[in-house]
Amino acid sequence: MTPAALRVRLAEIAAEPMAAPVSYRDDVVPLEKPPIPAAVLVPVVLGDPPGVLLTKRTAHLSHHAGQVSFPGGRIDPGDSGPEAAALREAREEIGLDPGNVEVMGRLPDYLTGTGYRITPILAVVPPDLRYEMSAHEVETIFELPMSVVMDPNAPRLQRQHVRGVWRDYWVWPHPQHYIWGATAAILVRLAERLRERIA
Repeated sequence: MTPAALRVRLAEIAAEPMAAPVSYRDDVVPLEKPPIPAAVLVPVVLGDPPGVLLTKRTAHLSHHAGQVSFPGGRIDPGDSGPEAAALREAREEIGLDPGNVEVMGRLPDYLTGTGYRITPILAVVPPDLRYEMSAHEVETIFELPMSVVMDPNAPRLQRQHVRGVWRDYWVWPHPQHYIWGATAAILVRLAERLRERIA
């Protein structure tokens, strides 16, 4: 898929009516209080070949240490909405200038078992940008090739027994990084919607 064709397809997805929140079977424990609003930027790099930009969090963080994630975090009171929060967090975490980001729209919210309601903000960015990682938050930046995202056989469901409950969660293949949890599930939903438009 060419970068131009991919951009058109992403714009079509962003224009679709918003679907209900998704939990993808890995977050089945009922929450005791309303989920905390959060937002992540899902940056598709329109390179040749294209890919999805991901980060690996530093090992010393108190939450989700060492995990692969999209740039993002809680929606602050000063944010005008999920888009503003995702762009702010991307600037703070990887030095991504909002002027280099074309926001396409939203993907369905993702409800996590840890008490967050994540709004994924779908966006495109040009290739060969220079990033400035936050030494406190981000260990590395990498791309998951779009060819892997589009492969229906790439993501795998795994099962783990956590606090007396069996939980299923998605895992994406990568030679260096373990991509799982909310990040993997958001990628699964994006991949499904992209593949729906191949025919």
